[in-house]
Amino acid sequence: MVARDGAGAGPGDGCAADGGDRQTVSPAPGVRRFGPEVGPTPLVFASPHSGDLYPDDLYADPDLPQASLRSAEDALIDRIAAPAAASIGTPLLCGLFGRAYVDLNRAPDDLDPLAIEGLEVPEPGPRARAGYGVIPRLTGDGRRLRTAPLPPELARARLDGPHAAYHAELERLMVSARQRFGCAVLVDWHSMPGRAVGGSGVRPLDVVLGDRHGRACDPALVRRARAVLERSGWRVGLNRPYAGGWSTERWGRPEEGLHALQVEINRDLYLAPDLSPGPGFGRVAAVAVALAGALAKALAGGAAGARVAVQKKPRPEARHESL
Repeated sequence: MVARDGAGAGPGDGCAADGGDRQTVSPAPGVRRFGPEVGPTPLVFASPHSGDLYPDDLYADPDLPQASLRSAEDALIDRIAAPAAASIGTPLLCGLFGRAYVDLNRAPDDLDPLAIEGLEVPEPGPRARAGYGVIPRLTGDGRRLRTAPLPPELARARLDGPHAAYHAELERLMVSARQRFGCAVLVDWHSMPGRAVGGSGVRPLDVVLGDRHGRACDPALVRRARAVLERSGWRVGLNRPYAGGWSTERWGRPEEGLHALQVEINRDLYLAPDLSPGPGFGRVAAVAVALAGALAKALAGGAAGARVAVQKKPRPEARHESL
């Protein structure tokens, strides 16, 4: 198994190392939780794409450059989210395997028939057709990940193993928070390449908030998040080009007291080209701490009095828009 520095590693290495001495729990291989099961607020933090462990059964093309293999990672975003979670005592759930192995922000049935041997999918979703289903076929920079489709038993092991374990723990955290507070709020931490949110002569976005176009999270909470980020001097986008992936879709059900907000931070703000912390790392971590504090205060009925209400009216199933 290969980790960030190319040295051997096992599940549990390379996640949220800056989280301090907080309690850690490993519910299953490839998954780690930092902090308590339930914090002092309804907030639950998660980092599905910051994992950097690549097991031997990845079977990547041996000629694939390491930079390409890791190009889809939200590198070090767990270390941005960890001090933010610690500052308010909220749990942080991390996936430890690299996104090229299994994508934890895709539905388990978001399958690409070209990625798995013998698989028949009548109508693959748009992300799977593009090569970025739950078992990716391509790297983040568009290269072929493997020289042949993955045997179905290996694909099933990834779905029944780390993918299922991560989402079982996330469900436990969200349900526990709602039982204690009457609501639960998922903040799903991600990073994005600067090229995805910039253009000629236009300053790139620093962060994109995704609430699935208003369906996934209480609007007052989204406004609070946007305000604190803009006060930090950041250029903030909403839902474009990232409206939220499967976790946001699955847990963004405000009428049931379940809210989800995806936070995509521009990697150019904190990451060096070699995927080590860049000169802006400390500044970005400080902004994340400020965001966490503002959300916690809002949920406690602080300055904005923006307590998220529990509603009972069911809603129709949301359209799939994993990004």
